[in-house]
Amino acid sequence: MSIDGNASSRDITTVADGFAYLECPRWHAGRIWFVDFYTYRVYSAAEDGSDLRVEAEVPQQPSGLGWLPDGRLLIVSMRDARILRREPDGELVSHADLSAHVTGHPNDMVVDESTGRAYVGEFGFDLMSGAPLQTAVLLRVDPDGAVTVAADDMWFPNGSVITDDGVLLVDETFGNRVTAFDIDDDGGLTNRRVWAGFGEPPTETEVAGALPQLSVAPDGCCLDAEGALWIADALGARLVRVVEGGDIVDEIPVGTGVFACMLGGSDGRTLFACAAPDFQEEARKNAREGSLIAIPVDVPHAGTP
Repeated sequence: MSIDGNASSRDITTVADGFAYLECPRWHAGRIWFVDFYTYRVYSAAEDGSDLRVEAEVPQQPSGLGWLPDGRLLIVSMRDARILRREPDGELVSHADLSAHVTGHPNDMVVDESTGRAYVGEFGFDLMSGAPLQTAVLLRVDPDGAVTVAADDMWFPNGSVITDDGVLLVDETFGNRVTAFDIDDDGGLTNRRVWAGFGEPPTETEVAGALPQLSVAPDGCCLDAEGALWIADALGARLVRVVEGGDIVDEIPVGTGVFACMLGGSDGRTLFACAAPDFQEEARKNAREGSLIAIPVDVPHAGTP
């Protein structure tokens, strides 16, 4: 289907469908990787969706993906609050235990492929049961599995990228903002600042009251070579291209919920995105309406992932 964005008409192609709820797309080794929360699998596929492979089975629900410098895959396992590591023989082993540090499910993750450090966000509260909003922590996991609280007082830290000049950008889904940190040589985070603000954080603590107060609910994101972020707006059924300061310079209406995105493809100019009608757990478990879509864009990928 063709959908008009702010800049030009966009062709949206379905790359793969028939899934429950897809998240955390990554372009790696010439393939698009992604997870399906509720079939508990990590997949990869060729750029056009062919040659679909199950890369791992994660019974406690997979989420964020990343790779160590030696090429081993890291996977967030949400419900038991661990990071798993896939060994060269395909065995999944425990890389890190996050359970002592989180108050909600760990979720998205970015891994610095030069150092092996991972930065992992968490919910901070029980989203699916309707618990009141609480702030959350962002964790740093070192290559040896040691876990440190890298930042606190964050409103649902979610999709993250590391820029080529060493800045960590973190979407705060319930914070109406993207937050930036400088990454020190030891992996510590300093110089915290708002990179893009879309409005004030919600004043309501009940999810139902907080959601209407979000101008943009930034979920998954990726960076392009002009320093702009493509962000999946979890409430707006759209992908937005945002520059530092918060201006939206391009918008792609998707026509359904969209929750994560990643630039990839052979030339880095395909914007892959994870689409589903909504993010409600029971509804997504009981249907197969999740899909991976793709949209050509002009500016190629940059940064990590």
